[in-house]
Amino acid sequence: MTFLDGLIRNPVFVAAVMGWFVAQVLKTIIHFLIHKELIWERMVGSGGMPSSHSATVCALATATGIRYGSAGFEFAVAIIVAIIVMHDAMGVRRETGIQAQVLNEMIALFREMGTKMSVEDKLKEFVGHTPLQVWMGALLGILTGFITCQLMIAGYHIF
Repeated sequence: MTFLDGLIRNPVFVAAVMGWFVAQVLKTIIHFLIHKELIWERMVGSGGMPSSHSATVCALATATGIRYGSAGFEFAVAIIVAIIVMHDAMGVRRETGIQAQVLNEMIALFREMGTKMSVEDKLKEFVGHTPLQVWMGALLGILTGFITCQLMIAGYHIF
């Protein structure tokens, strides 16, 4: 069995990838429905509803729990990583996005006053998540992890 073959048959890995992918597709669709504008960057970008970071780590933790049980160190590591990632998404990364908004408003004000600034000076504002976005990503990840593991246990190969 090759490295790649082993990876795509690993339910923990596949569940995590599926958690990320489903969240990114939903994020793109939700953004389109709200803003009436299809932005393909949403397929790979951070921030927005639902949190793909939360979906990924919760799918990973769910699949790890199913595969190795709750008493194993693997599950403990996956849960701790999930908690850290989700806390960071609501904390530091969210504050970074808020600061980027304020700085972008300041840049716009400076431009109005005649200061020359390039378009590249605009900071990325979609980097963090609200608690609701994180929790929706977590629920999506748990569901995706569970479904992916059940399908793979039944003999279906996702990739």
